[in-house]
Amino acid sequence: MNKDTIKSILLKNQERIPQLPLIRRDVHFEPVGNYVLVGLRRAGKSYILYQHIQQRISDGLSAKEDILYINFEDDRLDIFQLSELDGIIQSYEELYHDRKPVIYLDEIQIIDGWEKFVRRLADTGYQVMVTGSNAKMLSREIATTLGGRFIVRNIYPFSFGEYLRYKGIELDANWALTSQRSQVRSLFTDYFQYGGFAETFNRMDKQEWLNWLCQKIVLGDIIARNEIRSGGIIRLLTKKLAESVMQPTTLTRLTNILKSTGDKVSRNTVTDYLSYMNEAFLVFRLTNYVDSFSERIVNSKHYFCDNGLLNNYLIDPKSKLLENLVAIALKKRYGALDEDNLYYYNKSVEVDFFVPNEKLAIQVSYSLLDYETREREVGALQKLSKAIDLDRMLIITMDEEETIPIGEASIEVIPIWKWLLTD
Repeated sequence: MNKDTIKSILLKNQERIPQLPLIRRDVHFEPVGNYVLVGLRRAGKSYILYQHIQQRISDGLSAKEDILYINFEDDRLDIFQLSELDGIIQSYEELYHDRKPVIYLDEIQIIDGWEKFVRRLADTGYQVMVTGSNAKMLSREIATTLGGRFIVRNIYPFSFGEYLRYKGIELDANWALTSQRSQVRSLFTDYFQYGGFAETFNRMDKQEWLNWLCQKIVLGDIIARNEIRSGGIIRLLTKKLAESVMQPTTLTRLTNILKSTGDKVSRNTVTDYLSYMNEAFLVFRLTNYVDSFSERIVNSKHYFCDNGLLNNYLIDPKSKLLENLVAIALKKRYGALDEDNLYYYNKSVEVDFFVPNEKLAIQVSYSLLDYETREREVGALQKLSKAIDLDRMLIITMDEEETIPIGEASIEVIPIWKWLLTD
């Protein structure tokens, strides 16, 4: 390892990062917490580190000299082994003899055994922020090694509110009653179809970039990383999951679909493949609230972690994109830290989403103008409210808004773009 190169990188990052123009993202951290940031490729994990650095400097908690930032994908680095990581700390200490930095290690999954190093840093009193695209950073083994010293935070692509901020829209308190309402609705169309990856926002051909990203995730993060010999099966499975958004899918059905290609596929293999897709942050699953543990293993709904990725596989997308976007928002609000707080409900009545801790039930319907659709969606919530004590019932639509009384309670009908910003 060349310490002069390390020192040069550290100094340049101390000058560069505080000057970067950033759009504020709604991610909050404890002032002295240690974090591991994980998530989809290109979701903005490095960006969040930059924001954290700038915020600390702005708040007077750190000077730029207190920042130790290293990106392990920097081609100037020649660090490949765990034993060499101490050289980074030594290089900093040779620059600053009397300072203890906040340490930012970006894309550290490149170094095998990295978790032992960062735990030692935390044990010796350093504040550490780590990012990585490798889904194995969430494995039980690493969680055990890190103990309770780090909080794992999943970083998603831009929310709709963050997207509006990127576009220069800062919402007034009463935006829904002013001309901003039409601005919001107009900008929502692109976000709805192409998702929250910032690299698409100013591109003319957004679909081309999203197709490239899908290939990187499927080919690199799933097929290559897990040494899957039949890449065609993973591609087919991804397509079928996209087509099945909104509907529970059994392992048996997925296995039979994949067997139809002529490959020998077992249910255990399909289970593994679904796990790989989840670990790569391409999809996440929801289970039926009333199912037993064994039933939940074999029967789930699967949603994509960004609408742009889902849309890449769809022909008639609007209803699927609507429910998928609601699922993402609910996952971030209620299911990010506690997977036992977000479900769908299917027993004598089908309801799209159920949040037991909030006593919240949600149906998703593109429109309620059709009489039969309206009766079905309202009736489902009404029936569930008789079986389970509910504090709130919602129907999320594309554009319609009203309040529907049902006995002493009521159902709120709200457009998706308003719900994302006000709920």
